[in-house]
Amino acid sequence: MSAQLLEGEPIAERIKEQVRAAVRQMAVPPKLAAVLATDNPGAKFYAASQEKACAEVGIAYELYDPQVAGPLDSADQLKAYVRRLNADPAVSGIILLMPVPQGVNPREVQMEIAPHKDVEGIHPANIGRLFYGDFSLAPCTPHAVVMMLREAKVDLKGKETVVVGHSEIVGKPTMIMLLRSVMESPTVACCHIATRDLAFHTRRAEVLVVAAGKTGLVRGDMIRPGAVVIDVGINRIQVEVDGKKKTRIVGDVEFEAASKVAAAITPVPGGVGLVTTAMLLSNTVECARRQR
Repeated sequence: MSAQLLEGEPIAERIKEQVRAAVRQMAVPPKLAAVLATDNPGAKFYAASQEKACAEVGIAYELYDPQVAGPLDSADQLKAYVRRLNADPAVSGIILLMPVPQGVNPREVQMEIAPHKDVEGIHPANIGRLFYGDFSLAPCTPHAVVMMLREAKVDLKGKETVVVGHSEIVGKPTMIMLLRSVMESPTVACCHIATRDLAFHTRRAEVLVVAAGKTGLVRGDMIRPGAVVIDVGINRIQVEVDGKKKTRIVGDVEFEAASKVAAAITPVPGGVGLVTTAMLLSNTVECARRQR
């Protein structure tokens, strides 16, 4: 079996086109404010990709850069800055870029973001709405997972579905979103660090979502033949090419082996991550609508 490749780019482009159309209808374009509290290279790269994505759809982008504006190295400073952004009517959405300075609890700072400016959809008020089926401001990655499954035209009704990973921003919200319908939902199990026999669960899964952040966690022999596999993991590994060390991006699933067993699978990179970025743009527009 050779798995169908569920690429993220076509889905992301459709979402972006919807965002462009919505932005064109607005008298003032939305603005996304990103808070960069460290000089972490990965965070800077993510900020640059966010800025580029915003420019493609007409969303303004504002970055707090500690190297330019001075450090925000305590929880109190970060919270104060977030409150200032909350009060700024020109700012539609706010995102706190990771990592934060040592000793700062990122959740504590994120809770300061006003629910109607929470573009990541992770404020308790927005997470709470998921339980009642309101996904209008859902966490970006779980929403991307659901979009990928729709693209694969998977009939989820009653399907044995396993989510590997139970984080507050990916695993748990993904489960809630999969259980959106009383009559059409899959049967969802959640695996995590305390799961004793991961392979037992993954081999039963007709739909497998892996979001644990561990390279090669799910091998090809752990996948049920004909399963749909959504790999959320983004891991950087060092590989040697022509005698030189290079960084390579891989997922949590052994792609080559899994693609010989699964019916459909997302690539890494080029899969869920692209749709996640598009959902961030969509959420920024939704935040702007809520304020206006």
